[in-house]
Amino acid sequence: MPTQTMRAVRLHEHGGPEVLRYEEVPVPEPGPGEVLVRVHAAGVNPPDWYLRGGLTKMPGETESTVGLPVIPGTDVSGVVEAVAADVDGLAVGDEVFGLLRFPSFDGSAYAEYVAAPASDLARKPAGLDHVHAAGAPMAGLTAWQFLVELGHHHPSPFQEARHRPTALDADTTVLVNGAAGGVGHFALQLAKWKGARVIAVASGAHGPFLRELGADQVIDYTTSRPEDLVRDVDLVLDTVGGPDSRRFLRTLKRGGSHFPVFPGDFDTEETAQLGVTVSITQVRSSGAQLADLGRLLDAGTVRVAIDSMFPLADARAAHERALRGHIRGKIVLTVA
Repeated sequence: MPTQTMRAVRLHEHGGPEVLRYEEVPVPEPGPGEVLVRVHAAGVNPPDWYLRGGLTKMPGETESTVGLPVIPGTDVSGVVEAVAADVDGLAVGDEVFGLLRFPSFDGSAYAEYVAAPASDLARKPAGLDHVHAAGAPMAGLTAWQFLVELGHHHPSPFQEARHRPTALDADTTVLVNGAAGGVGHFALQLAKWKGARVIAVASGAHGPFLRELGADQVIDYTTSRPEDLVRDVDLVLDTVGGPDSRRFLRTLKRGGSHFPVFPGDFDTEETAQLGVTVSITQVRSSGAQLADLGRLLDAGTVRVAIDSMFPLADARAAHERALRGHIRGKIVLTVA
């Protein structure tokens, strides 16, 4: 068993990367249905810097559940140190990875130890090191739940209808905007795994990387407007989303679908006139789906690209890297 204290990164106030404090805190105790994980690596994701900046309510929540100080982070890879009495299927010494308690800000992954719901974890693929495994959960599950299988019946905070992925095969064309980022590079690979033709949109510097991942066409958004070049695609997955996402609607064929990862501004009359569907979902933790993704990672069918690594004590530098943008793959914190 670990000692009674550990090192972790906490927020005592909201603000820029400078508010991230590396300090001594108590080791958590696993509750019912949980295991204690000795963290080897933790992924860095947008909700981490949203929380740091002051966002304390997840979409769909009526009030904040965040109390300061708080340990940010949701993505972990590590080794099981202790197991609650009611947990089956995991044992001390098992190597695991997972997206913890999402959607919420209760993951507490930026730490040497974390109490994790067993249902959020999957066994780490043997051929994957902890750094790459920690980069997979949130981004990989987001791409999986948008493109492959939603996997749950929780109501969406963004729309009344249940999100339904589009069937992908050799007869479908998918455009991925933001294809070099965390979600984007997983989406590109999963679409190729399903046999689809993939058009990747990113800055030109990422072209060779995206072709290596299997992109059939790469559009450099810094020199061209993809909506002027592309027509009749079956699906757009826009990992950038936001107010400008509607510009991709006219790249779709009638009957096509547009999936913005971040909510955009869409006109229902326009989408009806074009005969297209706009659908969005919110990623949720799923150890079962992560196990499915893990098999693809273990086989090399899908791989995790690492943009950069920082020691846990340098979480501030990791967030400063995120602020600079143009991330290729994932930023990961390593735990000694």
